[in-house]
Amino acid sequence: MNAPLIVAGLLALAVLLGSARSWWGLRRAPPAARPRGWRVTLLLLVQAAGAVLLYFVLFPPPQPREAGTLVVLTARSSDMAMQDSAAQALAGEHVVALPEADAPPGTERAPDLATALRRYPATTRLRVLGAGLVARDRDAVGARTLAFHPAPQPRGLAELHAPAQVPAGRRFRITGRAAQLADGAAELLDPAGQRVDRVQLDEAGYFELHGTARSAGPTTFGLRLHDVRAEPVEQVAVPLQVAPARPLRALVLAGAPNPELKYLRRWALDAGIELDTRISLGAGLQIGTAPVALDAATLGGFDLVVLDQRSWRALAAGARAALSTAVEDGLGMLVRMTGPATAADLKRLEDLGFTATAGDAAGETRLGAGFARADEASDAMPGITRGASTITAADGVELLRDAAGAPLASWRAAGRGRIGVSVLDDSYRLVLAGRGEAHGELWSRIFTTLARPGGTAGEVHIPMARSQQRAALCGIDDRARVTAPDGSDTDLHLDPASGPRRCAGFWPESAGWHLLRAGAEIVPFYVRDPGEAPGLQAHAVSEATLALAGGRAGPAANAAGAAQTAPGPRWPWFLAWLLLASAGWWLERSRLGLPRSAPRTA
Repeated sequence: MNAPLIVAGLLALAVLLGSARSWWGLRRAPPAARPRGWRVTLLLLVQAAGAVLLYFVLFPPPQPREAGTLVVLTARSSDMAMQDSAAQALAGEHVVALPEADAPPGTERAPDLATALRRYPATTRLRVLGAGLVARDRDAVGARTLAFHPAPQPRGLAELHAPAQVPAGRRFRITGRAAQLADGAAELLDPAGQRVDRVQLDEAGYFELHGTARSAGPTTFGLRLHDVRAEPVEQVAVPLQVAPARPLRALVLAGAPNPELKYLRRWALDAGIELDTRISLGAGLQIGTAPVALDAATLGGFDLVVLDQRSWRALAAGARAALSTAVEDGLGMLVRMTGPATAADLKRLEDLGFTATAGDAAGETRLGAGFARADEASDAMPGITRGASTITAADGVELLRDAAGAPLASWRAAGRGRIGVSVLDDSYRLVLAGRGEAHGELWSRIFTTLARPGGTAGEVHIPMARSQQRAALCGIDDRARVTAPDGSDTDLHLDPASGPRRCAGFWPESAGWHLLRAGAEIVPFYVRDPGEAPGLQAHAVSEATLALAGGRAGPAANAAGAAQTAPGPRWPWFLAWLLLASAGWWLERSRLGLPRSAPRTA
């Protein structure tokens, strides 16, 4: 049992004994000498109140003490209501404003956090209010406890996630979130400013847009946000590095010539894919490339093998075994099931890990989401034919869906390779209907998903950069340099403290595409203007500050990491106890509430 509980128990016992003594004395006194009821009640209350005040003299209530806390005002700290407890400085706290903060007059200012900490070397805790700490100040936090109270997110784009690199001709996806734009919309603009996709924001402000990368090289798309009245709110650049499509070698085995194969060859030629086509005419006749045995040496020179249903059935046992081994080593394989599946087909599909539900006949369908143009209904897509079977895999991934959500193609991993099965029969009808881009996207998605994986990406890491602000470029050598849009070069110097990450600081002076030359590697990267997409900047700074605070924000972080208590002053309680004791002493010696013949000690 601790001291406060012991003292509280003793005081309670003293009050109880004193009250019992007064009650006993009252019972023994003659009725004519007994004091008034209000006098007895008042004396009992004085005893109890005196005990309570005496307890608080010995153990005053704790009060928040922040003697080692520094309150740091950052950008947009004025957006926080000053009546908010987070914006109020507690007793013992020191308040400083960093250069980005629009602090009220008279607030102490500091050029950076490190300077503020040198002014107050006893600081062990930090309370950051506003947008958060920029890169200049984060390293200065060190091992100190940090509590972050973020300001409200500004209106506009808050998050943007786009691929850093996209192969030429490949469809890409960007996602993001807009703040304070209820019932708004997001649009994706191509480099020419033409809209390629548009979606409504969901309740939380999230969106997903799709586009197609065309020619290789640095490319800048645009993202435009609209409010509920369809008025433009913000337009932000979406930089993409469009890489040349990796040269693929594909082997196509067909049981007969058909239009599907003709248009597939045309697409492959435009996409820079080397297509080795072998078409069987029956009776041992074949057109296309000279027949070569399907063995490990032959298949090792290809990235993908495409077989229609007839050629797949006609494979000899040795060729089937060699193909299976090649897939385990990384080769991709696509089987086009365009007709009814026989019992033997079902067994072969089961050996590949797929389950087929045989149907009666083929039917017409339309491609699902991701292929229609912006603001185009799904039924506006040209109809194409699908096979009679529905083919799935328990451990598979859907590659294509139709507008009704039924799978058109799926794949599963097999060793280091992938096996795909498709039920599409005449995708060439998309080209005949003027939708060549949808036909190209369809086959590009199939080839890039199933083909043998390429080499690993470079180690160079470049974060989102803004002009006039420091950026860290990592994974570089000691001869790296950056070429600005105006052609000027800047040599980079490695920071010894970065160790194996090999990082260097870079302060871009202008916005636009820059080139990082690190050895034999040339990596384009985009630098935003300082005033562009302020919501993105605010979100990035807030997330980085939250990471320093351990992911906590608001009052919970303040209670956990910053707010501590200490005993409050004793003198107010002692003064109250002294006044109450004096009043009780005077009341006991007065004749108020006593009969005239009664003694004053009653």
